[in-house]
Amino acid sequence: MTLRRRQFITLLGSAAATWPLAARAQQVAVPLVGYLQITSPEVGANALAAFRKGLGETGYIEGRTFAIESHWVENRFETLPALAADLVRRPVAAIFANGPPAVLAVKAATAIVPIVFTMGEDPVKEGIVENLNRPGGNVTGFSDFANQLAGKQLGLLHDTAPRAAVVALLVNPINPNAELNSKQAQAAADALGVKLQVLRAGTEREIELAFAAMVHLGVGALLIGVDPFFAGQREAIATLATRHAIPAIADQRTYPAAGLLMSYGPDRLEMNRQAGIYVGRILKGEKAGDLPVQQSTKFQFVINLKTAKALNLEIPTGIFSIADEMIE
Repeated sequence: MTLRRRQFITLLGSAAATWPLAARAQQVAVPLVGYLQITSPEVGANALAAFRKGLGETGYIEGRTFAIESHWVENRFETLPALAADLVRRPVAAIFANGPPAVLAVKAATAIVPIVFTMGEDPVKEGIVENLNRPGGNVTGFSDFANQLAGKQLGLLHDTAPRAAVVALLVNPINPNAELNSKQAQAAADALGVKLQVLRAGTEREIELAFAAMVHLGVGALLIGVDPFFAGQREAIATLATRHAIPAIADQRTYPAAGLLMSYGPDRLEMNRQAGIYVGRILKGEKAGDLPVQQSTKFQFVINLKTAKALNLEIPTGIFSIADEMIE
């Protein structure tokens, strides 16, 4: 009797020791979400946080009910195909991609894995979806059409610095949207009756050279093209613009927050939050192709009053009255 009792206790102990292992083996692995961002981890930290927030609003908790595998391009667009292929191999349950080059790279890597994008371009013209309301396939997302805001931005710049007869556009030649930005800015400049000088910079040194060229060309105002590299160099760009007394406008609030004169553009963080919500809905079973591509409706016009004072620039009453935020 004693022996049998000891054998039972031994068997019970062995079974108890294996239960946690068995339980772990039966647990369903949490879905892995791919995150392909054309900026750097430093520049894109807030965007990633907003994306996580959106997923959280659908009930997903990172580390418990989903995990993120993030890849950052950091101005190296040639790495996109390899980064996209790596995410598909993992494998991931869905992929977030920022910008047409990233989305096209992911589309080339998979026609099955759901893709949710954010971008500043028209996704139909870029060949990413066939229809905004019913995108079909495995792709959907959000566009703020920021690359079509050159006319509005140059208009605000012209009203603020009306004596500027020559306006410069700074673009990154590495970025595929540089040509489109240049064409749209040229059309806007022609409508305003000002001369446009397109200057290119893809490195810190080239940014400095571009500002030296602006002085030589008599540039009186500056439009910063939509580009993640420029966003990462916003403090240096703001410093150079103030040093050379050039009023400048960009697309994101982070620029005037860093010292640039002003910005006009969409609320990018809200768009990333919405993208996170879309990914959460897809993880719950909805199809990407059934979710309509949405357009940003919230735009911000921000002016840095301290910079205006440093430039000896008096903000017109009409411009002052329509600003959403004044940084002092």
